[in-house]
Amino acid sequence: MFDHRVFMVCDYEYDRDQKRLKVNCRGCFYGSSLEDFEICMSRTIDKLIEVGAVGNIVLSANREFEYSYAQTKILKEVASAIKSLTRTKKLFSVEKGPDDCERCIPERISFIQNIVGYHMKRDPIGAYVRLTREIKYNLQKARDSYPNCAKCYNDYVNHYLLIIKEALGKTEMILRVKDRLVGYHIGSREIYREIFHPTIKPNFMLTKYMTTIPIGAVQIDRYFVDKTEVQCLRIPGRVNVRYHVTPPEFNLSDTEYTILDTARRYMAAHKPNKSEFTDPERTREIFYNIGRDMITDISDTMKITLSPKKVDELAEILTRYTAGFGMLEVILADENVQDLFLNAPVGQMPFFLFHGKHEECDTNIIPTHEDAEAWSTRFRIASGRPLDEANPVLDTEIELPSGRVRVGAITNTLSPDGLALALRRHRDKPWTYQLMMSANMMTPLAAGLLSFIVDGARTMLFAGTRSSGKTSMLGATLTEIMKRYRILTVEDTLELPVEALADMGYNIVRLKSRSVITHVEIEVPTDEAIRTSLRLGDSCLIIGEVRSVEAKALYEAMRIGALANVVAGTIHGDSPYGVFDRVVNDLGVHPTSFKATDVIVMNNRLRSADGLHTFRRMISITEITKEWTDDPQKEKAFVPLMEYNAKTDILEPSETFLNGESYLINEIANRVKEWRDNWEAVWDNIQLRAKVKETLVGYARKMDEFSILEADFTTDSNDQFHVISERVKDEYGTLDSQRIFARWNEWVKNEIRERKGRYPS
Repeated sequence: MFDHRVFMVCDYEYDRDQKRLKVNCRGCFYGSSLEDFEICMSRTIDKLIEVGAVGNIVLSANREFEYSYAQTKILKEVASAIKSLTRTKKLFSVEKGPDDCERCIPERISFIQNIVGYHMKRDPIGAYVRLTREIKYNLQKARDSYPNCAKCYNDYVNHYLLIIKEALGKTEMILRVKDRLVGYHIGSREIYREIFHPTIKPNFMLTKYMTTIPIGAVQIDRYFVDKTEVQCLRIPGRVNVRYHVTPPEFNLSDTEYTILDTARRYMAAHKPNKSEFTDPERTREIFYNIGRDMITDISDTMKITLSPKKVDELAEILTRYTAGFGMLEVILADENVQDLFLNAPVGQMPFFLFHGKHEECDTNIIPTHEDAEAWSTRFRIASGRPLDEANPVLDTEIELPSGRVRVGAITNTLSPDGLALALRRHRDKPWTYQLMMSANMMTPLAAGLLSFIVDGARTMLFAGTRSSGKTSMLGATLTEIMKRYRILTVEDTLELPVEALADMGYNIVRLKSRSVITHVEIEVPTDEAIRTSLRLGDSCLIIGEVRSVEAKALYEAMRIGALANVVAGTIHGDSPYGVFDRVVNDLGVHPTSFKATDVIVMNNRLRSADGLHTFRRMISITEITKEWTDDPQKEKAFVPLMEYNAKTDILEPSETFLNGESYLINEIANRVKEWRDNWEAVWDNIQLRAKVKETLVGYARKMDEFSILEADFTTDSNDQFHVISERVKDEYGTLDSQRIFARWNEWVKNEIRERKGRYPS
């Protein structure tokens, strides 16, 4: 496979399988960059002439500079031209002039030899300019000379210089810049930096990155995630935005790269066992402490002084690329990144991602095959699930310092080009209705209505297309359940914010079931997990996603749980009837069992007219009445309570809702003494809930303090709302909305002042 050599400075290895030429530049006085150093370009062209069939070039020092096939091809054309010219013996044996004149021959031979053997290797563009100027000079001499000398000058131009210029002028390198060479300064390397853009990989990490900003790119956003700089760039003619990330490990000195590379090689001897990988926090702590001591020892040995702050920084980076997930951690630390994709075949394409503000983006990060193999191994260990040709799908979750991430992985035989990944970043904190209102995903009235329905202990399905926000909406709904109630969640892939809710005082238990995709036999099927949950005591039941045969068990739970506790889940569907069709025809639930569903909340990802932008919206809240037999659509059982108006971009209440004709709302009201047969009181309470949530969003916007919309503050606010409502009812005998709001508003202002040191206006 390899041509093995004593790998000294400027020597090389050649991988025949990958057609990769790897040049050793470690310790080289001149550097390791084709575009910056003419000696690097010259010696690389020599190697291309020698080897020939090269697909890409790697210059390896403390970092590896890799030039793609397209960039290598540009240099190979120059090498081919030089090789062809050197075989043309006539070029190096300039004929005598008329009357056997030999006066100009030594000078001309020297020029040709220097151009072909020296300048074309070091500076092909400069060589082309030299030729152009030499031709112009000799043609001028021909015009100003006697006939015999004129013929000699013309012959020199036509039979020698033009042949060399034509051979060089056909190369892509010259064709790219030919119209920009007037006044060109020979020896300048600026123009090469426009042609050659290597991907760079520090030796201590596997991932490659592109440092160069594309020509003509316009920065449309810039921010920092901890110490990592993120630039979002609009590239002319491209519909995707470039997500250009520069973490601190891309800006280290060569000495610091050497220290990290040495430490990484030493740490490779400490291979963490499976128990360490399944306890990420412990693993990181062990590796960080070992790495910090090792970096200190190495720097002392090298007689290099590092500040304690720099040692900590290098130890963090080293931990990220040994115990951690490397560049995955860097990108997924950005709260704006919602989805991250790695396509097969790995190593040929960069990461792609979906950005909360700029949507679909490509990136400047190119994972390698070694990256992918390391990640897939970690996923298998962490999940306890296989990923191989017999089990080509893995659906799991991982814990990163920034929070939980859902991982979907496929490989051979399902993916013929090998491993591919899709990662979805979950918020490290639960969504809330107020956060969704702040993002214009739902209206205050919709939030008030859903809060009312949750307190009414109804059965709910959150439906929509992929990436429409179903799971986020379900998680937000959990924060509307009073902490007095026990909650059971059932998921095959853990996405709901159970741990965060438990930390906030919720009585919540999580059940993990078998994935319908991966079929791991040691895990309990979802339908059995749901039936088991019914025997675990009186609880609200939350199903992560309804996918398969568990639908029948869910509807058993709905029939049992209705009128007692909330039963809710997510399901794919593009309309209420689409949900019915999927539940009944795809998942095998009897049509009349579908009556156990009280309300369907539809979310969708909508597109702008130009097709370049998307945005998430709640598009309907639909109740399902019970007086139907076969087809709820034909028998008008789907009754909209709120519907999205695309012209106003608002979720608007229906006449049924406004007129108090909702079967669902009246069913809830009929079980509450103060609301039975009193639509005005019911409507007043729904509006009160909406006003409370809208007020909190208003305070967040006025104070630029959006942390008060997070789950910890929201759940406290909800608790106070219920406590205050009870007190007002006891004192005045009715749920007086004005008094409830006034007391709640006073509480929330004081609470914000105590927590934030400011009093909202």
